[in-house]
Amino acid sequence: MTTSGSALARDLTAPVRGGRLAVTHWPGDGPPVVALHGITANSLAFAALADALPGVDLHAPDLRGRAGSAGLPGPFGLGAHVDDTVALLDHLGLERAVLVGHSMGAFVAALAAARHPDRFPRVVLVDGGLGFPPPEGTDIDALLKAVIGPAMDRLSMTFGSPEDYLAFFRAHPALGPHWGPHVAGYVTRDLTGRAPELRSSCVLDAVRADGADVLGDEETLAAVHRPQVRGELLWAERGLLDEPRALYDDGRIAAAALDPARMPARRIDGTNHYSILFPPAVEEVASAVRDALAGG
Repeated sequence: MTTSGSALARDLTAPVRGGRLAVTHWPGDGPPVVALHGITANSLAFAALADALPGVDLHAPDLRGRAGSAGLPGPFGLGAHVDDTVALLDHLGLERAVLVGHSMGAFVAALAAARHPDRFPRVVLVDGGLGFPPPEGTDIDALLKAVIGPAMDRLSMTFGSPEDYLAFFRAHPALGPHWGPHVAGYVTRDLTGRAPELRSSCVLDAVRADGADVLGDEETLAAVHRPQVRGELLWAERGLLDEPRALYDDGRIAAAALDPARMPARRIDGTNHYSILFPPAVEEVASAVRDALAGG
């Protein structure tokens, strides 16, 4: 059992290619939801959402190459996460589930719904899932560095003690102001190794492969526009470091020409890329999940 916030979670695993996928499960008597985290995150990114959805049966995997699933082998890429998510449903004996995805996980959710609409009839995309093709000849590695550079830099850092590691995140401009049990549990799940060489569990090759798909893979970028992908896109007002320039803005959303009847998009005010998953903003995400469950 794992405590994260107030909801009591249990750890389980599911068989996937090359081993077993680590999953955090918040049991409930209600309908099933599967939540997919971001590119350097882990399952406990959704602990606050579990608190906000009492009764919902919520499963959140550590995606391949992260936290409890760090030992799973490549090849990596978003298609591998889709396959793992389908394998999780099969293992649980579920015909279908609502998908929630944050950041990179939103791209996985859209791709899964595009490939398997019978298994994933509704999605909730949280500050991700809608991409914009890069200009021809763009260096994807350089673009990835520009978009998530600070998060990638952390993967090569070492920390002398758990206290040093937590202090690093307490100083994070997007996470520090929202510090509490949810955030502390989320960042601690990523910590591995032994002092004084503690480090992130994320596999850099997985981050690179997944990031390349998010930024440049044609099928991934087209997924949210496919007619069988239905749900809602919620986007944060501010960016990954709480900066005013966010991943999305009104102009970019309008230019994307999403069908509002199939995939309405709305901004969650007062949030950044991370805080949108923590109180109080997480109540907006929970409301979107309940709508998806009602519509699925």
